[in-house]
Amino acid sequence: MQRVATGDTSAFRELVEKHQDRVIGTIAKMLGDGRDAEDLAQHVFLRVWNSAARYEPRAKFTTWLYTITRNLVFNEIRRRERSRSDSLDARIENTGDVFVDQSTARADEAVLREELEAAIQFAMDALSPTQRMAIVLRRYEDLSYEEIAVVMELSVSSVKSLLFRARNELKERLAPYLDG
Repeated sequence: MQRVATGDTSAFRELVEKHQDRVIGTIAKMLGDGRDAEDLAQHVFLRVWNSAARYEPRAKFTTWLYTITRNLVFNEIRRRERSRSDSLDARIENTGDVFVDQSTARADEAVLREELEAAIQFAMDALSPTQRMAIVLRRYEDLSYEEIAVVMELSVSSVKSLLFRARNELKERLAPYLDG
């Protein structure tokens, strides 16, 4: 980051190459799809570039990077909620469309795995953005409770409580898949 702060574009390229997969993955898990993850990741790294001169290494670089990622993801979630014009329930109610899960017609393992992955994503999407971010940072990015606390601007005990509630909610929503 010191080299990036001086305008060193090769250092910035190295930084992006080293961290882009994790940032894109985090964003994709938070938003529930990968369509916009690359675009939003570009915004994250643009913020890193623009803020490089003001960066002060008080914590690990990745903690700062995930803080930027969190802020932009939460902004995107709020933007999507404001612009959501039609929910699935409203579409079914208004048009009579019925969405049938065709995966039950085939009983092979790949289909069952896809169904479970969809159920997991559906359960993750049902969590609050804060709970989802905590789960993603802990489970997929393997951050410590302390690092998550810094990224999310919470106390460690609040992070533990948040994760406890989120895990319980996931367990409840995924119970039909876990019991078998």
